[in-house]
Amino acid sequence: MADPKGFLTTTREEPKRRPVDLRLMDWREVYEDFASTKLEKQAGRCMDCGIPFCHQGCPLGNLIPEWNTLVWREDWQQAIERLHATNNFPEFTGTLCPAPCETACVLGINDDPVTIKRVEISIVDRAFEEGWVTPQPPTVRTGKKVAVVGSGPSGLAAAQQLTRAGHSVVVLERADKIGGLLRYGIPEFKMEKHRLDRRLAQMEAEGTEFRTSVNVGVDLSADELRSSYDAVVLAGGATDWRDLPIPGRELDGIHQAMEFLPPANRVASGDLAESPYSAEGLDVVVIGGGDTGADCVGTSHRQGARSVTQLEIMPKPPEARSDAHPWPTYPMIYRVSSAHEEGGERLYAVNTQEFLGDADGRVRALKLVEVRNEGGKFVPVDGSERELPAQLVLLAMGFLGPQKKGLIEDLGVELDPRGNVARDKAFKTSLDNVFVAGDMGRGQSLIVWAIAEGRSAAAGVDAYLTGREVLPRPIAPTDRPIA
Repeated sequence: MADPKGFLTTTREEPKRRPVDLRLMDWREVYEDFASTKLEKQAGRCMDCGIPFCHQGCPLGNLIPEWNTLVWREDWQQAIERLHATNNFPEFTGTLCPAPCETACVLGINDDPVTIKRVEISIVDRAFEEGWVTPQPPTVRTGKKVAVVGSGPSGLAAAQQLTRAGHSVVVLERADKIGGLLRYGIPEFKMEKHRLDRRLAQMEAEGTEFRTSVNVGVDLSADELRSSYDAVVLAGGATDWRDLPIPGRELDGIHQAMEFLPPANRVASGDLAESPYSAEGLDVVVIGGGDTGADCVGTSHRQGARSVTQLEIMPKPPEARSDAHPWPTYPMIYRVSSAHEEGGERLYAVNTQEFLGDADGRVRALKLVEVRNEGGKFVPVDGSERELPAQLVLLAMGFLGPQKKGLIEDLGVELDPRGNVARDKAFKTSLDNVFVAGDMGRGQSLIVWAIAEGRSAAAGVDAYLTGREVLPRPIAPTDRPIA
């Protein structure tokens, strides 16, 4: 183990966030630097448990106690080797994952858990700085061609694994740049895009080919796709967003979160001069209390919104873990993200009944009502109706599954009861040479599950093409997170 007394002598410490007034002036990540000496002491809090429940919390099976010990011993180069053994992209999980590994940490039963996520991102950042992350091109080529449709975390993980296994891999992306939601859905203040770009450079050097502005199912038919490649991996994500069909939905100024966030990211990266959906000087209401909603809140602050209010139909979660979410499950507790820290208001147990417009057909307010849960149904509280001013409304209520029109309809693959692409234990769809990974087959989930699915689907594809079982398969399609 690391420091035998570390969990007794060292308290949990994380890097400070930059002052709010400063970070609202830019799009950079919000955390200040954290000294390696402090980080090594934090890694030393790991108890190297006989049964490391952090492994149960992590679908990738990250070797957390091992690389904690290596960091505490200042053996950073070996630490990145152990980290990369199970995770293609620790820089993505280290910035974006909600860390179910930490809520499963044994130390967290009666103390603050180990700062696993901070150790993870520090290892990979150090590795890139030192030049330890290098291309790993295959030594043998199989002659097989694979197309990966979608360049989010699951598609990139599948592509890297299959390229390293010796297959010729092409990643097809309908946007103008590679990265999927990593590129245009995640704001810079949560993950700066240089983290994505440096990893894509490694993948290109290994032999993965990237093709952008290719809308498969439109620009390239399903028949052309299947006939041109020996295998296909569908990794297009769950992009069919949930709408709110109530009176006034047709008013101007009401947009989906994924209409609002991508152009803001383009502005932050210098690819667009001005967003068509700016929050500057407006009262902004975000409907949906999840991470995507928080991304809208932080983006609205940086655009200069007059006020920002986030609505959630569920009641406010408890401050601490409740009996309903015992350790080591991922607890539903009240959390304050960096975006919430920057201002605005969060309203719980409210429902939007109607969008109210002005004479020009633009939204001016929401008609709200407080609700209570009775037998699984949200019942309005009499006399609680009120109006909430809003000139910009952002819908961040989650996703219903993959987009059906286009590729999925063109392919004719079978769907599961939830509307996702059905697959077998090898991640193969109802079509012989077509596989699926990530949210398109699983439904909306965490980034760590997307990477695990990409790695597992790659193992299924490799076995299909070569008859061998050599690539790791962290999960099966029937696995479900403990979160």
